[in-house]
Amino acid sequence: MGPAIHATASRGCRTLIAACLALSLAVACPAAASAGQAMPRPAEALASPPESRPASLAVSSALAGVPGTRELADFFDAAVPGGLASNHVPGAVISVVGAGKTLFTKGYGLADREHRTPFEPDTSLVRIASITKLFTWTAVLQLVEQDKLDLRQDVNRYLTTFRIPSTYPRPITLEHLMNHTAGFEERVMGVGARSQADVPPLGTYLAQHIPARIRPPGQVSAYSNYGAALAGYIVSQVSGQPYDQYVLDHILTPLGMRHSTAAEPVPAPLAAGQARSYDYEDGAYQRKPFVFDNLAPDGSISATAADMANFMIAHLRNGRFGGNRVLQESTAELMHRRSFAADPRIDGYAHGFKEQTVNGHRVIMHDGSWEGFASALLLVPDADLGLFVSTNSPGGIDAVTPLIPAFFDRFLPGVRAVPTAAPGTPVAPVAGFYEPTRSTESTIERLLTLTTSARLRVEGGGKLAFKNQTWTPLAPGLYQQDGGSQRLAFVTGESGVTYAVTDGPAYELIPWPDTVPVNLVVLLLFAVTALTAVLGLPVAAAARRLSRRPSDTPRGWRAGRILAGLGGAVGLVFVALLALTLIGGTSILYGAPTSLRVLLLLPPLFLALTAAATAVTATAWKRSPVGVLARGHQVILLAGMLGLAWFCQHWNLIGWQFG
Repeated sequence: MGPAIHATASRGCRTLIAACLALSLAVACPAAASAGQAMPRPAEALASPPESRPASLAVSSALAGVPGTRELADFFDAAVPGGLASNHVPGAVISVVGAGKTLFTKGYGLADREHRTPFEPDTSLVRIASITKLFTWTAVLQLVEQDKLDLRQDVNRYLTTFRIPSTYPRPITLEHLMNHTAGFEERVMGVGARSQADVPPLGTYLAQHIPARIRPPGQVSAYSNYGAALAGYIVSQVSGQPYDQYVLDHILTPLGMRHSTAAEPVPAPLAAGQARSYDYEDGAYQRKPFVFDNLAPDGSISATAADMANFMIAHLRNGRFGGNRVLQESTAELMHRRSFAADPRIDGYAHGFKEQTVNGHRVIMHDGSWEGFASALLLVPDADLGLFVSTNSPGGIDAVTPLIPAFFDRFLPGVRAVPTAAPGTPVAPVAGFYEPTRSTESTIERLLTLTTSARLRVEGGGKLAFKNQTWTPLAPGLYQQDGGSQRLAFVTGESGVTYAVTDGPAYELIPWPDTVPVNLVVLLLFAVTALTAVLGLPVAAAARRLSRRPSDTPRGWRAGRILAGLGGAVGLVFVALLALTLIGGTSILYGAPTSLRVLLLLPPLFLALTAAATAVTATAWKRSPVGVLARGHQVILLAGMLGLAWFCQHWNLIGWQFG
């Protein structure tokens, strides 16, 4: 579960990859091109609550007074129902807190369509997904208070059954995990389970699925579900309690969150209030099944909006709720303090909270998306105000997107301010292709790079073009999104890698072999040359038979041509089936499906045929009296096949590299 989406490959990612593959076949195969044109619209993800004012705003004054219940009701009653209806979302639930109390809670629409159960803020449990991480980080700091954990010690100090590899000299610490700067790659395959019986013990799963460390810790943020789950596991190991029981005893119960749980499935006494989630496709709602989380501390909590109000109050009151405390005041203040920013002028992290600047106010927040639920929690410490909102359909992302900035514009307006000075010498922008730092290197999921990378161009007047947006210079080395709130700056990593960091995700400049144009050329070259062999060789053989002209091609050369033709055919079938698999929306949430495992039997066969064709052709080259055209065609064909071989190797398509 992430700021955008929990660990699952989105349909949009799959279809965009398929577009690249289908395009490589377009010259050779019209059917593939048609399939590419028929791809469904990619689903959008809630990366972070958008702001409708520039991020370079400063607070004009302290909040004059908390909003009244009627004022809040009027606002949400006017804004929510229309957004739900237009985006085909069954329901939503909201809570607002301020001045140490709950100001407003209300449900809209249905929590369960089949039973026509309305959303109730006190009893309807929603899956808050990655907002669970805030409970995990709170638990970590509780144990720091007790001197059982140290944020800056090697996490291996707290692990007994497995260890995180020492890939870099600097160890990973709990603070790195909280800031998402551990340097882990992010894997999405197999993070979900269909039943409780399919969920392995957390320690077993973590030990068997350690992600590769792909950059030094502390360098740049790259959202990591594994990192949060690892922190939750450390909490359970040090406390001696299972994660869900620890959260119940030390956070939920002290905060009076009686209708919330970190257990999966939801315990029987609470199950009746469990909201359901839905997809809306082809004019009908489809209920989504309950998905178990193999990385429970990153997203297992189900909670009501009223209970989430208690959690928000506790953090806004620096750890206190009524007569109970979940954190000492000094610890809570530490948790809310900035702990990482790649550039001090860019929003960063505050010990697990994500910073956002909204109308000049510093907001600490988290969001989450899982199993169709989309939720966001935002706290404004300087205004003592908190907002929680959750919907039960992927369309809720579109419904919530305008709601949050409208809420801030209505209740927390601000004024412009002059941006702070750059730290040291600003890093000049570097044009090229950038991919999100939240990416994968060691498994087949690396292929997603082709769908998530974007080109950054430096244009006239010092402006940047990136992510379908124009960015205008705001200060030396700092850029502002035109018509939006996001800021962007460049930083250089320890190894000289250039990063483009924004108020949301960070991006890494990628080498040319990873870019879409290079890979598209490779695939097109292979597709065209392979098709000439697959179609040309049978046509030539048929023509000879019709003319009754015996073949004068030496046996060795003919064998090389046949092997190359067979290899080309296998390669074309692989590329076409891979494209169709991706277009078809094959889910990897529960692991690699059988169809993908069977499909990946083709690359080794293709490599064997390519190697055999190359060896036989080399042997027959001097002995065979064949023409220049035949030799040239064979060389180009083998070059195309070697290109596809490189593609398969580069993107981890050889063998079952599932992690």
